[in-house]
Amino acid sequence: MTNVKTSSLGYPRIGENREWKHALEAFWAHKITEAEFESIMKELRLHHLNKQKKNGLDLIPVGDFTYYDHVLDTATMLGFIPERFDHSGEKVSLSTYFSMARGNQSVQASEMTKWFNTNYHYIVPEINGTTAKLTVNRPLQAYLEAKDELGINGKPVILGPFTFLKLSKGYQDEQFAEILKSLVPVYIKILKELQDAGATWVQLDEPSLVTTITKEEMDLISHVYKQFSQELSSLSIMLQTYFDSVSFYEDVINLPVKGIGLDFVHGAQQTYEKLERVGFPTDKVLGVGIVDGRNIWRSDLHAIYEQLQRISRIVPAERQILQPSSSLLHVPVSLAQESALDPLLKKTLAFADEKLGELELLKQALTDPSEKTRAKFHESHSAIKALAQSPWRTKAKGAFRGPSKRSRPFAERQALQRAKWSLPLLPTTTIGSFPQTNEIRRARNLWRKGELEETAYKNLINEKIKKWIEIQEEIGLDVFVHGEFERNDMVEFFGEKLAGFAFTTFGWVQSYGSRCVKPPIIFGDVAFIEPMTVEETAYAQSLTSKPVKGMLTGPVTILTWSFVRNDLPLKDVAFQIAQALIQEIEALEAAGIEMIQVDEPALREGLPLKQEDKAEYLAWAVESFQLATSTVKDTTQIHTHMCYSDFHEIIDEIRALDADVISIETSRSHGELITAFETNVYDKEIGLGVYDIHSPRIPSEEEMTKVIERAISVLPYELFWVNPDCGLKTRAEEETIAALTNMVKAAKNVRETLPSKNTSLQ
Repeated sequence: MTNVKTSSLGYPRIGENREWKHALEAFWAHKITEAEFESIMKELRLHHLNKQKKNGLDLIPVGDFTYYDHVLDTATMLGFIPERFDHSGEKVSLSTYFSMARGNQSVQASEMTKWFNTNYHYIVPEINGTTAKLTVNRPLQAYLEAKDELGINGKPVILGPFTFLKLSKGYQDEQFAEILKSLVPVYIKILKELQDAGATWVQLDEPSLVTTITKEEMDLISHVYKQFSQELSSLSIMLQTYFDSVSFYEDVINLPVKGIGLDFVHGAQQTYEKLERVGFPTDKVLGVGIVDGRNIWRSDLHAIYEQLQRISRIVPAERQILQPSSSLLHVPVSLAQESALDPLLKKTLAFADEKLGELELLKQALTDPSEKTRAKFHESHSAIKALAQSPWRTKAKGAFRGPSKRSRPFAERQALQRAKWSLPLLPTTTIGSFPQTNEIRRARNLWRKGELEETAYKNLINEKIKKWIEIQEEIGLDVFVHGEFERNDMVEFFGEKLAGFAFTTFGWVQSYGSRCVKPPIIFGDVAFIEPMTVEETAYAQSLTSKPVKGMLTGPVTILTWSFVRNDLPLKDVAFQIAQALIQEIEALEAAGIEMIQVDEPALREGLPLKQEDKAEYLAWAVESFQLATSTVKDTTQIHTHMCYSDFHEIIDEIRALDADVISIETSRSHGELITAFETNVYDKEIGLGVYDIHSPRIPSEEEMTKVIERAISVLPYELFWVNPDCGLKTRAEEETIAALTNMVKAAKNVRETLPSKNTSLQ
């Protein structure tokens, strides 16, 4: 009998019915007290631990639960509290913690950006000369709670020092080594206190080891972990990586730790090759990330069993810990409530709880296989085969319709568009959505359940469109949007109207803070069925003489923010989506909508983590956008929008999109992006978000005036647009009107200072 163990790297925080989200928002709205909030969160933590215990996990992660974001937790634990936040004493209050995450009326929030190449966002730590100090040992608190309340000897999960610093800002590159070394004593204190409390394993997450790092950085990591090993006598460290194969494999596996966790799903080919060529130390445990922690497809247990046999030829099963490839925070909690899914499709899915069940089945197969286990293995294989052979997956790969380049270069199109639209300098607009009130959400829910007639629902949507067209007129915006009141989510909305998509009822995942999304499932061939956005956009345009933008989500974002079929290359699925969008764009043009925004906020987040893999991805990502947008008339102005991009890193590809206007979500790091334009030339029209829509804070007219002035000090003012950071769906109506009013006033202020008072773009 083989002695093999199972573990998990982290569990979804949000709860089966988003109880976590509801508690957060109730606390922020002052509907519950701090004590009530803490009590609800504790109940959720213990519930999650109990579920994992019942699933038979040998090592249960603790400390992965958070009130907002695990990177923010690490920053506050290490004492990295920016001076602008009201903080005194050792303990970090909830007020300070949430101000760092969300900002408030007097202070701007910390920057937020993507967690590696996922759709999860983390709060960026700010170093800024601060010396690390331990404010509270969060992992110790989590460990003791699990032990005292549930009798669980948990595996504390801690973001490792190298990755923490790589994800931080506020220091120069040449300071990196010095700052990293300064973190070591604090981490040692955290680890020693865990050791003294009885912890046997601790998981130090170092996903930055799968990115392109230097040999000097690898040597620094070796130095850090050598210090850890010298100070710890009985605590076993599992150095955990995920999202790809590690760089410097041989250096990593020889770090002085008890275990190394590797991803055998993403970057698996390279990981297997390195394992078989180099081997694995005989004194270490291998964390085998064999069940996909990022997608929702059921594992083919037969195939995984064969892979484990392959691994066991190098590392005996008794020195393996079977686990997901990453934390399960990227997938929904449970499939149990999904009664509306097609039975054939549902049989091929696995959410967090089901993935833990798969680990238990694999453990049983390796330790004491039974007929029941064999039947489950056969069931998984048969379900996957049935989907592969279904009519949903029959589209042959063939030639794509239409050109992949605009018929004229940008300079010629720009002249034609300026003559057509006659916009002022520094034209003002928004990114797309306006506030979605409880009234709209309630009406949509009733309409979906058949309890509200379609006519009544459409009348309500038109009422909101008309109201916000009038508000935009009053505010004085130059280019309008219809507000997207009919849309639940910018990807789900389109998926519901295209072939090849399926939708869950409770398949929520955390995007940032309390913001949860329900990604569609791309399970079959994607195809256009009928116009999706024309009716509402055309109605809005009929109410005003100002241009109204058509609003679409781009192919890469629909792809990236969905759970995507795993039997085709991502490129092929992106091109299928682009083909569908061509027909929607042509329908908008035919209806007289000739400003069309095709949003690609996820373009950069899809970037592979290794430098050598990025060019191929960017080539097909750009091509899919070009394919979708290149059939339009020269006078049709194509806009796009991106979120939190390291613009300088992909400036050539963004230019290659050949959009006439791009807006970029940058307000939390505005100065840094503007600096990028001092060394990079961008020759198309651009809007850098002038205020942060993720915060309830209303920026002043003066503040936004300074932001615009700073931007046009390095960008030609003739190319500059003025807009918020992102869509305004999550903001209150009063906040939105006040902020946009200040934004328009700021644009007019600066417009009046421009040379020769020439305020026209004609």
